[in-house]
Amino acid sequence: MLKAGIVGLPNVGKSTLFNAVTRTHKAQAENYPFCTIDPNIGVVTVPDDRLAVLSKISGSKELIPTAIEFVDIAGLVKGASEGAGLGNKFLATIREVDAIVQVVRCFENDDIIHELGSVDPIRDIQIINEELILADLTTLEKRKSSREKKAKGGDKESVRELALIEKLVPHLENSKPALTLELSDDERIVLREFFLLSSKRTIFACNVTEAELAGALDHPENHEMVSKVQTLASQSHGAEAVVISAHIEEELISLEPQEATEFLADMGVPDSGVSALIKGVYHLLGLRTYLTTGEKETRAWTIVAGDKAPAAAGVIHTDFERGFIAAEVCAYPEMVAAGSKAAARDAGKLRIEGKDYEVQDGDVVEFRFNV
Repeated sequence: MLKAGIVGLPNVGKSTLFNAVTRTHKAQAENYPFCTIDPNIGVVTVPDDRLAVLSKISGSKELIPTAIEFVDIAGLVKGASEGAGLGNKFLATIREVDAIVQVVRCFENDDIIHELGSVDPIRDIQIINEELILADLTTLEKRKSSREKKAKGGDKESVRELALIEKLVPHLENSKPALTLELSDDERIVLREFFLLSSKRTIFACNVTEAELAGALDHPENHEMVSKVQTLASQSHGAEAVVISAHIEEELISLEPQEATEFLADMGVPDSGVSALIKGVYHLLGLRTYLTTGEKETRAWTIVAGDKAPAAAGVIHTDFERGFIAAEVCAYPEMVAAGSKAAARDAGKLRIEGKDYEVQDGDVVEFRFNV
């Protein structure tokens, strides 16, 4: 299961957000730095309204959503790349995740301590990015030293790695994350072997107060801090910045779904933003969902964007991939419009696809196989 790491400076709402997305109180969320020491891990279901609709069509007895894993990582401080604070623990843990959720404090509150004594989300982002980049430069320096002798001996892989390092170092020294360097497909394959922290895809979570949430969701451009973060995220990472209220979401944990909906409605918002964040992380990881449906269950299955039909079948069972014959496919909107699988077939909306078919997000699929 792919992992998303929740990172940020101390006391920006990381652990509160972790509790919100995992709907637990597993993580400590106290008003002092480093209340998180060992990373907390939780499995999070990905919201998907399509499951309930398909289950009604098929009369399914069970709905099974797909999921990803979230990791609440110790807060980072300036100097982490040199071991300050819990820097070594932070960097080791973030190296193990597949994507980063960078939580940014976008609210003033004198009762909640900020590590640096003031609230400035742009400064906070720059500190984290700087520490990741400095750690990457150290990694590249060590790798360069270990490859130079082999390259002189004619080792082609070492030659390729050194050429990439020569491109990466000046880019990083200009405070630009490795993720934004333009590379060829072959270079990106080599880059993956470096395990650079700044090469991980990132989504920013702008944490606002209860009073600010409705306005920030409707008109983020009018919220000074959120607007600045969204601009920086786009320019520096080509990334998305979503608005959330971690405090509100944590309050919703103990409520039943209907009660939570009513609570948010009273505030004038359809969602606190956490659902959008979970979906954003899912797509950030390059994941997509196809669906299966029947009387027993309606289920979401996770694939990587670009997966062909046999690989998608293998997610259900390796026998499906090994003995793949064909896939019977119907796009979700067409299945819903038809009202049933039989009606979709009669309308010519069910297609038979072979081994080269690239499964799309929302495809409703039934596989034919023989082993």
